[in-house]
Amino acid sequence: MKKSIRWRLALILASLVIALFLFLPSAVKTLPAWWTNAVPKISLGLDLRGGSHLVMRVETDKAVESFVDNRVADLQATAKEQGLAVTFDRVGQTISAKMQEPLKQQVDDFIKKRYANFENTSESPGEIVYSLDQRAATGIKKDAVSQALERTRRRVDKYGVAEPSIYKQEQDQIALQLPGVGNPREAIAFIKTTGKLEFKMLDAESDLQKALAGTVPKGREILYGERVDNSGRIVNEPYLLYARTLLTGDTLKDAKVGIDDFGKPSVSITFDSEGARIFEQITGANVGKQMAIVLDGVVHSAPVIQDRIGGGTAQITGNFTHDEAAKLAFVLRESLPAPMKIIQNITVGPSLGQDSIDMGVRATLIGGFLVLLFMMFYYRISGVIADYAIVLNLVLLLGAMALLRATLTLPGIAGIILTIGMGVDSNVLMFERIREELRTGKAPRPAVDSGYDKAFLTILDSHVTTLITAGALFLFGTGPIRGFAVTLSLGIMINLFTALVGTKVLFDAINARWKLQKLSI
Repeated sequence: MKKSIRWRLALILASLVIALFLFLPSAVKTLPAWWTNAVPKISLGLDLRGGSHLVMRVETDKAVESFVDNRVADLQATAKEQGLAVTFDRVGQTISAKMQEPLKQQVDDFIKKRYANFENTSESPGEIVYSLDQRAATGIKKDAVSQALERTRRRVDKYGVAEPSIYKQEQDQIALQLPGVGNPREAIAFIKTTGKLEFKMLDAESDLQKALAGTVPKGREILYGERVDNSGRIVNEPYLLYARTLLTGDTLKDAKVGIDDFGKPSVSITFDSEGARIFEQITGANVGKQMAIVLDGVVHSAPVIQDRIGGGTAQITGNFTHDEAAKLAFVLRESLPAPMKIIQNITVGPSLGQDSIDMGVRATLIGGFLVLLFMMFYYRISGVIADYAIVLNLVLLLGAMALLRATLTLPGIAGIILTIGMGVDSNVLMFERIREELRTGKAPRPAVDSGYDKAFLTILDSHVTTLITAGALFLFGTGPIRGFAVTLSLGIMINLFTALVGTKVLFDAINARWKLQKLSI
């Protein structure tokens, strides 16, 4: 037997052994623990395993408002330090600057020098309104979606969902597939938590009871926190706060678990350079007053500012357990730039997933068996060689999916079945070419060589065009469509190997061993 034939047979055998080693842990549950734990497995998609499918819309306008809030706080603190008599407020996504009429030009120059991306859009006596330019607003919204996607992915990983699928859908939507999560409420609560941190001043001068009765002063709001009463029960405590946010968590650099002055778990937060500067200005201008630390609309603490706080550090205290403090620190570190609203929530039961697996496997087995039977009946011994190539193709495909940790979906099973069909098509093309050569009177060996040579370009062309289509499906498709594209792409590439190398080497080996005078085809 020629050396080239031995090398090709060795390559096929090695590929087969590696594929079986990778694939078997996904199919057989009685293998040794070291094998199943060490070898990557094929994970099942949502439609096969069951779980939850969520689509969430990022409220990008809120991200722009948070950006404007921080700028308002910075402008107000800086103007106070410079002795500029002006009041800044956020109105929607705009900044309202109110001052005495003679100060208009000075205020305008001050704002343009500090933030060039805000434009003077309207003026009235004693007031200028500034709007964020369109390019900056669009950039903030895009960044908000990108950050929400990445931070949601980290939150899901932290929550412990196995093989989640998280991807962007449309301009401001994020889709999540959470296999194995049959009751998604707790996961949704954790994932959806914005982690929006705000610092607001407490209004100690107004009457809280009148506000609770319905007479809330202009520019104020009532928010609630929790405290432990004398009997040890946790009760809601109302706070009357100034509605204007002085600083948000957008400038947060880090958050970690610490210990407060009473030895209880707390969360220590650190701001970046911009946040530290604003925080120092705010605390310096409000010494002796209470500042509320608000997370997602809940007041966690309202300490008295004893002195100007430099270094950009603060502490959130409350009735935390260590786990609660660790979870809060994580949410703050991975805080979402904007709230997310659930617009679709579908739960797929595991029984439906198992039914899909059973039907998919049944369809594959029945279809595969009929194809194998037809090839043996129509092409005889050559048909048996084609059947070997189809089985080899299937084993190598499953091994490659396990190696790449691909997720198998119901459309992915359809892709496997389509790959079987393309494998049959390739062999039919080659066998018909070989038959044509045999009719011209050629001996089996040259007829096989010529048949493969003439069919090569046709097979390559059909596979490459299909591969391009599969690539487009993967790039522009979502979820299950990508699963179909992955299995189809892998199947096409493996099929080229099994059809052009796997079957050819058997013909060469048989002819080298027995010097065939007649070919069974």
